[in-house]
Amino acid sequence: MEGKDLGKTSTGMQPNVAALLSYLLGFITGIIFYLIEKENKFVRFHAMQSIVVFGALFVFSWILGITMIGIFLIPILSVISLILWILLMIKAYQGELFKLPVAGDIAEKNS
Repeated sequence: MEGKDLGKTSTGMQPNVAALLSYLLGFITGIIFYLIEKENKFVRFHAMQSIVVFGALFVFSWILGITMIGIFLIPILSVISLILWILLMIKAYQGELFKLPVAGDIAEKNS
């Protein structure tokens, strides 16, 4: 967070920690932090991005799970999800407003 002032949070946590935690359990913690954080736009952005990204990945995995092609695509999607999960948590902890295409735009409009 070196030198970055991310403001206060209504949770009492450091903003970068709250933002990281909004990714911890995917869209579930995203929803929790989006609902409880009322003040900090940085935390709300990361919470909403978590909801959009991991909610979409969850739905897409579920749909693939009922198709034959899912046998081949679900492992690839799982690896991509893991990499994305780690990257987003690191960027949030570093205090960076890391915006993914499409999901970041949605998060920015709703944070």
